[in-house]
Amino acid sequence: MSELRFDGRVAVVSGAGGGLGREYALLLASRGAKVVVNDLGTSRRGEGADLSMAQAVVDEIRASGGEAVANGDSVATAEGGAAIVGAALETWGRIDILIHNATINRHGPFRDLSFADYSAVIDVHLMGAFHLAKAAFPRMCDAGYGRIILVSSIAGLYGDKNIAAYASGKAAVIGLANALALEGAEHGVTANCIVPAAKTRLAEGRDTDMFPPWGADLAAPAVGWLAHENCKATGELFVALAGRMAQAYVAETRGVYQPEWTIEQVAGRLGEIGDRSQQEVFSPVPRGFYDHLEYSFGMAKPD
Repeated sequence: MSELRFDGRVAVVSGAGGGLGREYALLLASRGAKVVVNDLGTSRRGEGADLSMAQAVVDEIRASGGEAVANGDSVATAEGGAAIVGAALETWGRIDILIHNATINRHGPFRDLSFADYSAVIDVHLMGAFHLAKAAFPRMCDAGYGRIILVSSIAGLYGDKNIAAYASGKAAVIGLANALALEGAEHGVTANCIVPAAKTRLAEGRDTDMFPPWGADLAAPAVGWLAHENCKATGELFVALAGRMAQAYVAETRGVYQPEWTIEQVAGRLGEIGDRSQQEVFSPVPRGFYDHLEYSFGMAKPD
């Protein structure tokens, strides 16, 4: 296969000053994309600000002959999201690729989690995705082309202790990506989620000495594929960590129908209700919502 390139394409990558975002930005730029490298330059808790992180990545891209500009606006506000996308529009007149990677975390047990900490994390993950998409999605639809990649997490799929806000935000972006995929389908705009894991600042504090190599560079090619014009996938979840590439999806058991239920009957038929030997998968695109309803209602129809 010939090299898949991004010549003429303009990409915005949030949280690209380090870790996974940096690898996404470097990879796209190395393949010809013009990149807005956004990073507020905060700590992993979301405190402080330092544009030098984003500028260092821009300098690296330019030193290799690529084109990039640094942006230090916050994804957590509507004004910031508009300014980040605006940097692409003002510099190159277009936006083709949006990768929302910016992230923070506030560790601690849920019983001690303050609203302020929960809100701060949600503001970056979910609201950040909203603000960026709100600014970019209409432009993409009007242009008839766009690639949106929202970054979810293993914690968004399966949860983990002491990171309730992070898990909530990373799960929520999956629903947003599915909605964008459905609304963007007729306009040539795709939206997918990447579920990556890598040795970055967010992994600090975990015992990873026995892990195999799991650098951010191992996850970046999956994002590169989702961002490419040849990729037609939309409304899907791609997994990338430690050299493993996979897809995640929601599955349901076949389920059991009866016209009326009591609590006792639910308890008595749990084995059948939860039997995973027959599973159903309803893909979000093109009509998973309605496929689900039709399947469920179909079981209730008399023979």
